[in-house]
Amino acid sequence: MRQTLPEAMAAFHPGLPLAVALSGGADSTALLLACAEQWPGQVRAIHIHHGLQAAADDFERHCVTLCARLNVPLVVRRVNARHAGGESPEDAARKARYEAFGAIPSEEWSDDAIENIAIAQHADDQVETILLALSRGGGLPGLAAMPARWQRGGLTYHRPLLGVPGPAIRAWLRAHGASWVEDPSNADEGFTRNRMRARVLPALEAAFPQFRATFARSASHAAEAQSLLEELAVRDLAALGQPPVIARLRALSGPRQANVLRHWLRRVHSTTPSAAQLAELLRQIAACTTRGHRLRLKVGAGYIVRSGEVIDWQREAPRIPER
Repeated sequence: MRQTLPEAMAAFHPGLPLAVALSGGADSTALLLACAEQWPGQVRAIHIHHGLQAAADDFERHCVTLCARLNVPLVVRRVNARHAGGESPEDAARKARYEAFGAIPSEEWSDDAIENIAIAQHADDQVETILLALSRGGGLPGLAAMPARWQRGGLTYHRPLLGVPGPAIRAWLRAHGASWVEDPSNADEGFTRNRMRARVLPALEAAFPQFRATFARSASHAAEAQSLLEELAVRDLAALGQPPVIARLRALSGPRQANVLRHWLRRVHSTTPSAAQLAELLRQIAACTTRGHRLRLKVGAGYIVRSGEVIDWQREAPRIPER
């Protein structure tokens, strides 16, 4: 459903006190203003300084000034968000943010018992996430896009603006005479998201005016289906054992093998195989018909290996004995 910002805030009922992730851009500025107005004295702000561009200091100054005017306590954290080889800059920055989010409440606001953090991603961000997943051949987790509420590291995160279009947020800010800092990188169409925002979303708006609502409905269907797959994976992994017994794994259908292996690697070892790696893993498991059959496959930052009757994941490459 397409919402206005006031409608979204009326439906938002987080635990208080609430922390708002404040970048200094239009979306998070609007979210902080709306939250501070709705729950005076119950809102805190967190600004993560990534240090990745010259405008980062301007974002910090805006956040300091805004929070001082609103009388909202602000914590600023500088993080190392530079990406390692094989890691996207976006993933590195996201990881650094969540690590900082997880540490700040216990370090800075222990007396306030901050357990809820609001993030300002909106309807256009949701559409872009779905389109990116489609363009990369993503599965259900990608098509399910971003949840409105989830838990991580003992904190509950909220995205109350997922039903609000980006242009509506800026219109609300202008109507309130509020300012924000525009990220200069947003104009760089060398970034896929920026190309989508500049070219694809206007075309969708012209052809399918309700595309935000229909995309959100499809994402909801995908999220429900993914939830069912997660339930099945939990049951299958309990039956397979940890690490999984090969013979029990081979007794499952191919799709169930793939489902439980993805779940095991993600939940137990915090790694996700590519489609090609998973296909090769299934092929090698199918070939494990004798005790002497070896298995060794690179997945993420480690290797899947055979150890007797089970398969396991090792962070370092196993030593291959000389013949």
